[in-house]
Amino acid sequence: MKQTILITGGAGYIGSHTCLEFLAAGHDIVVFDNLCNSSLESLRRVKELSGREFPFVAADIRDRAALDALFKTYAIDAVIHFAGLKAVGESVEKPLLYYDNNIAGSITLFEAMQAAGVKTVVFSSSATVYGDPASVPIREDFPVGATTNPYGRGKLIVEQILGDLAISDPEWRIALLRYFNPVGAHKSGRIGEDPRGIPNNLMPYIAQVAVGRREYLNVWGNDYPTPDGTGVRDYIHVVDLAQGHVKAVEKLAAGPGVRIWNLGTGCGYSVVEMAQAFEKASGHPVPYQFAPRRAGDIAQCWADPALAERELGWKARRGLDEMCEDTWRWQSLNPQGFEE
Repeated sequence: MKQTILITGGAGYIGSHTCLEFLAAGHDIVVFDNLCNSSLESLRRVKELSGREFPFVAADIRDRAALDALFKTYAIDAVIHFAGLKAVGESVEKPLLYYDNNIAGSITLFEAMQAAGVKTVVFSSSATVYGDPASVPIREDFPVGATTNPYGRGKLIVEQILGDLAISDPEWRIALLRYFNPVGAHKSGRIGEDPRGIPNNLMPYIAQVAVGRREYLNVWGNDYPTPDGTGVRDYIHVVDLAQGHVKAVEKLAAGPGVRIWNLGTGCGYSVVEMAQAFEKASGHPVPYQFAPRRAGDIAQCWADPALAERELGWKARRGLDEMCEDTWRWQSLNPQGFEE
């Protein structure tokens, strides 16, 4: 069934790839983004890749008037909510900024949705809600709440707000997608991750080292209880992740309630393994040096993605080599990101 999907934060890294997947699945989209950490060029390229036009609204999710106007203008069926600040380290330094943008902004969005009678939402949550897990792999029924930074706490609070909203009004259809670590880029090399300033995430940093933009990779901590002492994470290809959102929206059509799915691969790789895999994919060295642990980081974190496969018919299909090759294609074709 064709739907019109509002994608907040749709010009960003995950957002732009998700726009493309919804268009490929035959849906219509409206993109809402304040461009604080994204580029209009990404949307221009989504249009080029998809061969389709779609409206873009430049505004902040804390702007209720802009949201109300959007819901009056377009007949929205469902919302994919990506808009938010996303750097763990920055959230520790600037908690009020993160709580205002990510929590207050989400509340404003949900209020506008409720007023417009739009009650289907897929929320971009995070594995950070599990905190430092007692064991891995992590299932959806694991305890949440022992978050280690304001970014993760914000995700958890928005999940709880949505849970309370569903209790107050049983018509809501809500999916909480807990992502692990999105990496990679579209096969075309036309869209990918383009962080402003120094990357906070591992893969774009490695890619910038390989392409010569940065001298070496800082590996934060080499004394974790992991095979090589460096942090282990579940890296998932962004196109697999984007396709998970399409599946989630289609699943929510079946009926109201709150559904939770982990989107990960079920496989963990260390920071050193990622650097080595990227050297192989790119043919360029990725020199690294060890530095002290960062506040808020945990030793290891990977998903048990069985529930999403069982209930959504979704699973991550792209492996580590493909993640690295696609990232390298994007980075080498766009050494300065979208600002060529």
